[in-house]
Amino acid sequence: MLNVSNPELWFFLTLIPICLIVAKNDLKEMKIPNWTVLTMVALFIVLGFLVLPFEVYYWRFIGLAVTLVAGFLLSMAKLMGAGDAKFMAAAALFIAPSDAGTVIIILAVLGPITLLFHRLAGRLYVKKNHPDWESFQRIREFPWGLPLTATLLIYLGMAAF
Repeated sequence: MLNVSNPELWFFLTLIPICLIVAKNDLKEMKIPNWTVLTMVALFIVLGFLVLPFEVYYWRFIGLAVTLVAGFLLSMAKLMGAGDAKFMAAAALFIAPSDAGTVIIILAVLGPITLLFHRLAGRLYVKKNHPDWESFQRIREFPWGLPLTATLLIYLGMAAF
């Protein structure tokens, strides 16, 4: 039986590899693969059922639905990519609704920091050494997978530890 006293720790540990794959893929190809988002949802379905009380588990799917609709609308308005919207919806499963404000603050801080780091890294190193990395070739676009994954892991890490 799993120790359910710290579900965020379980989520944090199991999401690290998925978030690293998402961040790298978004940097390299400016795409978040569907299989990563589906893996996150499947992971939550199984692990969430084991470590969360049922009433908490059930309501997290409402967060997924609301976030997916909001992300879809933002994607239609060309304010974010569809992959980013899908990742945000899957990530919403792992975030307590009462902590949504904290997550928004973390993202608001990380967004500009990662944008600056991305632009500097592109000019100083990556563009020359990895010319096939799409995110460093597109001047007007930014791979939001990097700050989104970092936000999720920082939030879960803070909650777990």
